[in-house]
Amino acid sequence: MPNRIPLTIAVATVAALAAMPAQAEAAPPPTVAVTGEATISVPPDLARIEAGVTTDAKTAREASDANNAAMGKVLLALKSAGIAEKDYQTSRLSLQPQYANQNRPGPNVLTGYRATNRVTVKLRDILKVASVIDAVTAAGANDIGGIHFMVSNASKLLDDARTQAIADARRKAEIYAKAAGVTLGAPLSISEEGSPGPVMYRRAAAPMAADVAIAPGEETLSVTVGVSWAIKEGP
Repeated sequence: MPNRIPLTIAVATVAALAAMPAQAEAAPPPTVAVTGEATISVPPDLARIEAGVTTDAKTAREASDANNAAMGKVLLALKSAGIAEKDYQTSRLSLQPQYANQNRPGPNVLTGYRATNRVTVKLRDILKVASVIDAVTAAGANDIGGIHFMVSNASKLLDDARTQAIADARRKAEIYAKAAGVTLGAPLSISEEGSPGPVMYRRAAAPMAADVAIAPGEETLSVTVGVSWAIKEGP
C-alpha cells in the first residue's frame, strides 16, 4: 500500500508531460501585419537662441571683470527687448588660461585668459528672433551659438498623427484582406516603431550681423505604427 501513491503520481506526471507537445504544436491564429504612417507639418511657434560674450585679457581678473561688464549689457538688452527673466538662463560660464605653442614641441607659454559667459534665451514670439539677435549683438554679444525652432503643442499634434497612422494601417490591412478573400478581425497588437520624429526642434545658423534674416519654415512631425490584425475566412 505505501508504494501505490508515488506510482500514481508518476503516472500522472508522465501523462501531463506527454500532453504538452500537442499543446505547443497548436497553430497560431492567422493574422495580417501592416505599418501605418502619418505626418503633420506645422509652422514653429517657439524659438531658442544662444548668445554670450567671450573676452580675452592678460590676467584672469581682467578677463573676468571685462566679461561680467559686457554680459551685464547683454542681459540688459534682453530685458529691454521684453524678454522675461524666466525665459533666459546661463548655459555656459568658464575662465580658461590661454597658451602659445600648444601644437608645437616645447613648453607652453601662458599668454592670457579667456572668459566666456553664454545664456540660452527662449522666445515665445518667433517674430522677435531677428530683433533680439540684433539687440544682443549691438550690446556686445560676440558668441551667437545658433537658433532652434520648436513646436509648443508637439504632444497634441503627435497624438493626432497617431490617430491618422492607425487609420492608415487599417486602410492597408483591409486592402490586403480583400485581395486575399478574407475579412479583417480585431487588432491583436499595436506598436509605435522608433521614436516620433524628427526631433521637435531645428537648428539654423545665426550670423552676428544687423538686420538678420530669419526663415523659420515648417516642422514636420511623423509617426509610424505597426499593427497586427486577426483575419477570418470568407467575406
